[in-house]
Amino acid sequence: MAETTQMGDKIPVTVLTGYLGAGKTTLLNRILAGNHGRHYAVIVNEFGEIGIDNELIIASDEEIYEMNNGCICCTVRGDLIRVLQKLLQRPGRFDAIIIETTGLADPVPVVQSFFMDDELRAKAAIDAVIAVVDARHLPQQVADSREAEDQIAFADIILLNKVDLVATAELAKIEASLRALNPTATIYKTERAAIDIAKLLNRHAFDLQRALDKDSHFLDPAPEEEGHICGPDCDRHHESGEHHHHGHEHHAHHHEITVESVSLWAGELNPAAFFPWLQNIAQTQGPDILRLKGIIAFAGDNERYIVQGVHMILEGEHQRPWRDNERRESRLVFIGRNLGAENLRQGFAQCALTATV
Repeated sequence: MAETTQMGDKIPVTVLTGYLGAGKTTLLNRILAGNHGRHYAVIVNEFGEIGIDNELIIASDEEIYEMNNGCICCTVRGDLIRVLQKLLQRPGRFDAIIIETTGLADPVPVVQSFFMDDELRAKAAIDAVIAVVDARHLPQQVADSREAEDQIAFADIILLNKVDLVATAELAKIEASLRALNPTATIYKTERAAIDIAKLLNRHAFDLQRALDKDSHFLDPAPEEEGHICGPDCDRHHESGEHHHHGHEHHAHHHEITVESVSLWAGELNPAAFFPWLQNIAQTQGPDILRLKGIIAFAGDNERYIVQGVHMILEGEHQRPWRDNERRESRLVFIGRNLGAENLRQGFAQCALTATV
């Protein structure tokens, strides 16, 4: 039996990964709303300067911690360790930890943290790495992003999500491609991440030996710095919204993804202007939009409106009433390539200028 299946008194940790828009937050909400009798501390990693994901999580008694670093590696990985160390200094307040990584993150440095840091290794253990996969967009995402492939390859459990959007024959091909990338993972097919939570939690699914079989250098720090994981050419420019992610030491290749994040702020919007504008953006720029998500305040509407999208697919719904202490403002984040930030800002601003009660 693998070392980490013997948890003892250690706090179990679930790492929730998956590419942009796969359904991680939907799954997280299902876990938090589940009747499992556990209290979770949740760490949400964001890409971009506006924190949206933590506010898409349902109201609950859980402790939510947000990291706006974009990916978990290098110094960002150090931030994760510091958050975890603070959590573990307060035993009894939660039973388990969930880490939801950004859709652009490689899960390996997250898992490595629990072996590289003595305190984490003594007090916590990885229970499972769960990858949520967008069945409709998987072939394109794997072709575009090494991270999407790595998320699948390193998972213990895979949720093949949004299967209702894919024909049966195509779904069989997609499942076969998942098996080719990861023959040992348990695969569940889901719609809107609906699944019996007992299949995901307290599974003791992470196997250190299997991780080492996939990556023989999994437990090796880089020679420059003890505990340092990324290669010497790893460079990120989060302030500019660009993400340059070069190959990690545990990969035999070098891979670079350049993605920008465009964050938009406004006051109350006019729905008659906002929806046509957003639909036009999705139709004309869909291939370049990896993810969009936002919390919108509509004039005359007492409820927050949540909008999310992947490529040309949009969905939205009212979430809950605005609280008395909340600013009624609209925030929208686009993550993708060649987005045309200034045009997006001008269009979003026009939706606010035409708002009327």
